[in-house]
Amino acid sequence: MRTSGSAGGTIPGAPLTAIRFILVFGIVSALMDMVYEGARSVTGPYLGALGASALLISVVTGAGEAVALVLRLVFGRLADRPGLRWALAISGYALTAISVPLLGISDALWIACLLVLAERLGKAVRSPAKDTMLAEAGSALGQGKAFALHEALDQVGALVGPLLVGVALALSGSYGPGFLLLAVPGIAAMLILFWLRRRVPDPAVYEAATVQPAAVSPGPQPATPGVDPAQAVPGDVPPMPRQYWVYAAFSSLTMFGYATFGLLSFHLVAAGLLPPALVPVLYAGAMGVDAVAALVSGWLFDRIGLKVLLALPVLAAAVPWLGFSNNTAAAVVGVLVWGAAMGVQESTMRAGVAGLAPAVRRGSAYGMFTACYGLAWLAGSFVIGLLYERSIPALAITITLIQAAALGVFAVLRPHAPSSETA
Repeated sequence: MRTSGSAGGTIPGAPLTAIRFILVFGIVSALMDMVYEGARSVTGPYLGALGASALLISVVTGAGEAVALVLRLVFGRLADRPGLRWALAISGYALTAISVPLLGISDALWIACLLVLAERLGKAVRSPAKDTMLAEAGSALGQGKAFALHEALDQVGALVGPLLVGVALALSGSYGPGFLLLAVPGIAAMLILFWLRRRVPDPAVYEAATVQPAAVSPGPQPATPGVDPAQAVPGDVPPMPRQYWVYAAFSSLTMFGYATFGLLSFHLVAAGLLPPALVPVLYAGAMGVDAVAALVSGWLFDRIGLKVLLALPVLAAAVPWLGFSNNTAAAVVGVLVWGAAMGVQESTMRAGVAGLAPAVRRGSAYGMFTACYGLAWLAGSFVIGLLYERSIPALAITITLIQAAALGVFAVLRPHAPSSETA
């Protein structure tokens, strides 16, 4: 049960209210999003300028997403240890802050590919710990609202970063100055993160305060969803419920048929649809759509639950038909649709995990979940890159069929709307 605290999530003994903790963490993420989203906005054409093929770009960017997701299986288990969460968050953010500016002084394709993967490794290191701490603070507000608010702040940086890179690219005519410029928000993010760590050394205080003491609310404790209480043994680690694994299968299938922006941006430049300097501007627009979609889907999640994710396969299926066309207007719309899908995927999908997994295994749950769909995204990136080089219509048809299958899996999930207490 949730306590009757203020709207701001005031928790006795906490130096910051829950909403202020989320807001400050969101500022950190916004600054770091300026760094890595600024870089991602030009990764495709940048690797292409170094001599990479469409297949290599799709595989490298897909592998980067896989690194960011699959390795959360390892770092998610580490994030189950409260004493390690801040160390993981800080080291992961630091790796990203270092890797991106180094792209500005690299002119070798293989080094650039390694730096792209290193930046994504930083995402893997920090994300389970960050998501677990946000879920703890979100207990006082509502998980959908907490993750949606954080994602929206993320996207402020995701909008500004690409614009900075676009301006630098237009003025200099090369990618290097833009990457070097991104060192500034990276340093600022690290300074704020250290400050937040000092103010709130243990974010678990937020979640602990939302549970009524046993003396006030006597009776049996609620069972873990999908677990027979008669089979539970005190002290045992609760298993993941069946719905968690069905949800992971749905998400994995959806991401198997999801193109990376690296390939979309490469297509925009290679097909002569946009000059390189306008690609990050378009990416910034996609991130703006991402922010709006995150807020809307997070708001809906707290009212209708996982059913809001029905939109994700539909949006993902539309991307190749539009984004890989040879019509500039259609391709631009396709990128914006891609941004809307990312907003749903990055906010509401994470909130769903928090509701399906046992609280004591939330770090592991995020790790296993993202490992599943990260591997699927890597495999799908290879297939999508290969089909792109052979037949774009075949690519679009294949992705549509994959997303239709994902909708079939979602029907098996049979999600329920959240109760009025958590809405």
